[in-house]
Amino acid sequence: MTELSTDQVRRAIVEHTRRLAESAAEAGPDAAVPTAPGWTVADLVAHVGQTQHWVAEIIERRIADPAQLPTEMAVVPADPREWQAWLTESAQRFAGASSDDALDAPVFNAAGDERSGTRFWMSSMLNEAVVHGFDAAGAAGRPLDVDADIAAALIGNHLTMLTSPTWELQRPASAHAIRGTGQTLQWRATDTADGVGAWFVERRPAGATWEHATRPADVTVTGPARSLLLILTRRIPFTDREATDIGIDGDTGLAQHWLDNTAHVSG
Repeated sequence: MTELSTDQVRRAIVEHTRRLAESAAEAGPDAAVPTAPGWTVADLVAHVGQTQHWVAEIIERRIADPAQLPTEMAVVPADPREWQAWLTESAQRFAGASSDDALDAPVFNAAGDERSGTRFWMSSMLNEAVVHGFDAAGAAGRPLDVDADIAAALIGNHLTMLTSPTWELQRPASAHAIRGTGQTLQWRATDTADGVGAWFVERRPAGATWEHATRPADVTVTGPARSLLLILTRRIPFTDREATDIGIDGDTGLAQHWLDNTAHVSG
């Protein structure tokens, strides 16, 4: 992720995991997660902590062959009072594993794109901490602040995943639905520099593509980077203009169709 330094990413993962843990403690293990239907806070804690430990092991062991990926997950503490320490440990373990000497090491990249495995996982784990941190905050009735540069980097990562070589293998229905005949969508943040906070998407017959650019489009959606991220990851309804502080110009149905067909598997 070119918009943030690797040090910024590591610090943000630790910090947003800390916030997630605080929200989880306040909400309680049995609380429902409104933005992840069917999940409880206990499910959320287990998912984030186990994923961080699992990915840390992949990097630590320099696993490049997907057939050799770890098959066992970290044990979640039975006592919710231990969750904060456990999540701190998982986030710090990942941050340590993704040190500079691991950045270009041979590590499995689940997206199959040009990024090194470690750089792919750094983007993925930042997304987990921030987006699921929003989920936990919602369960606790707490607000969640996300710096504009972090939100912008995660929007780029989100679009990179949707257009990655392996997306069609993992989500063929989604990959097919977002093809098109030249329809264009412009997402533009109002609180970042244009070079970082503008994402131009074109739906082509062979698949969707995106780039950092500001161009005329069939639909343009503008707003704070945090709102755009939460809309794109389906945490805030696209139609809730007051909550998201966004503006829409053009074919609203085209934007809604994109959102309806680009959900990630893990919630």
